[in-house]
Amino acid sequence: MPKSYSVDLRKRVIEAVEAGASRREAAESFDIDASSAVRWLQCWKETRRCAPKPRGGSVSPLERHAEQILALVAEQADLTLKETIAELRKRRIRTSKSAVSRFFQRHEITFKKKESAGGRTASRRRGPRTPALDPRARHA
Repeated sequence: MPKSYSVDLRKRVIEAVEAGASRREAAESFDIDASSAVRWLQCWKETRRCAPKPRGGSVSPLERHAEQILALVAEQADLTLKETIAELRKRRIRTSKSAVSRFFQRHEITFKKKESAGGRTASRRRGPRTPALDPRARHA
């Protein structure tokens, strides 16, 4: 989506119209669409302001429950994303996997994988080797 025109440009268009130019003439001289000049002048006459309206900035519904969610994560840090969602639903907080994931990103909460068995690996021993069955045994 294109950026809004600057407040400076808007003021210059309004000043040109107030100095006697028509809205279309002012729009042509500043290389903007005539409908933009018309809207800016209409807004100027109604509110005496010409700043662009704010864009974006939606707020997630989960932010209302931020304290509860952050407390849950602090209490049970080993929950998976699915388990976190299930726990939130038990607390009557309706949400989705993507919404919770974005919430965690905004609040810089990361989950690192933990090694199973405290870093120990499973033993691969099969028992004692017998020389007759060991393929690595050298034949002399």
